[in-house]
Amino acid sequence: MSILTDIEAGLFSLKDEKFAEFQKNLTPSLGREHFIGVKTPELKRFAKELRKRSDTGEFLDALPHRYFEEDQLHSFIISEEKDFQRCIVLLEAFLPYVDNWATCDQLSPKVFAKHRDELITYADKWLASGHTYTIRFAIGVLMRHFLGEYFRKEYAERVVYAVSDEYYVNMMRAWYFATALAKNYDEVLPYIEKKCLDKWTHNKTIQKAAESFRVTDEQKQYLRSLKI
Repeated sequence: MSILTDIEAGLFSLKDEKFAEFQKNLTPSLGREHFIGVKTPELKRFAKELRKRSDTGEFLDALPHRYFEEDQLHSFIISEEKDFQRCIVLLEAFLPYVDNWATCDQLSPKVFAKHRDELITYADKWLASGHTYTIRFAIGVLMRHFLGEYFRKEYAERVVYAVSDEYYVNMMRAWYFATALAKNYDEVLPYIEKKCLDKWTHNKTIQKAAESFRVTDEQKQYLRSLKI
């Protein structure tokens, strides 16, 4: 049997109808027919097995996938790729087909942490893609790999100017700035004080920062005073 047949059979052997309904409710951009109902720990175990196969590339090339769980497997496999350039090739083939926030957010290649100088160029490219989930992914890259000691104001400005009407982009912009307030408060606060973000993203940033254990009570009180 081909790897595609093996994967579909393997996924359906793990299906849970109630979990499929739960996943559908969490991921409203996809229809119910796209969900088999396989829990994340089982998908990760399955992905680990698939990475050992010599024909994994056949699955990675079979885009677009039919099921949400196949996209999740694809994300987990890419996230474990140890060669940076190979990872980029796989990502750029897959990102145009990512059609939901959950798959987008599962894409978190570990190899990125060792290649920040090269990575920022790709993040800029993805930000300019015009594709909702590629932009969301790019902002996630900036949040995961370019805060703390790696923060620069120019990176925050990239997120400010990633203006969008898309809920899933703006939610990630808010998540970025809330995390940035937790890690680089003094550098990021002026973007909130000067109201550089649109009203919805500005207020959502403050809400998320106020929910963070990494932001002090004094900082939270001041941030709340800046709500629009």
